[in-house]
Amino acid sequence: MRTRIAVLGATLLGLGLAGPSVADEHAAPADEATLELLVDTIQTNKKALIAANLLLEPDEAVLFWPVYDRYQADLDSVALRFVTLVRDYTQHYKTMDGALARKLVDESLAIEHDRAAVRKKYVEPFMEVLPGRKVARFYQIENKLHAVVRYEIAREIPVIPD
Repeated sequence: MRTRIAVLGATLLGLGLAGPSVADEHAAPADEATLELLVDTIQTNKKALIAANLLLEPDEAVLFWPVYDRYQADLDSVALRFVTLVRDYTQHYKTMDGALARKLVDESLAIEHDRAAVRKKYVEPFMEVLPGRKVARFYQIENKLHAVVRYEIAREIPVIPD
């Protein structure tokens, strides 16, 4: 599984997550169509990686994927807030005042809270369609994928200067 997670990380990097640094003031911002394509590609690869690692029986897959699609749609709304937060931060990190810094910290914590709430909300629906061990495995895979993506994003985001 470690190899498959590394492959996803490389795939995400190849799709542009490690393109021009978000700190690069001269890099052209990606247009919305490009961002939508990137998100669709990441989600498709994520779903394929989950399928490859979760090892669902055909009868489990029929029940699991509709729940997963709802779960992912709920996570997407939280992820869009994170994208907005990163954009706000990278536009203002050199000149931000204390009030904006506080607003961004509060929003970051709210996003983390809301992501955890979505994940918790779906434990029971997943448990209704999969054995407990597979649900635990699914959440492990999700955690690893999220860690890879967040690491790559964090690597590109500059720290507020003194």
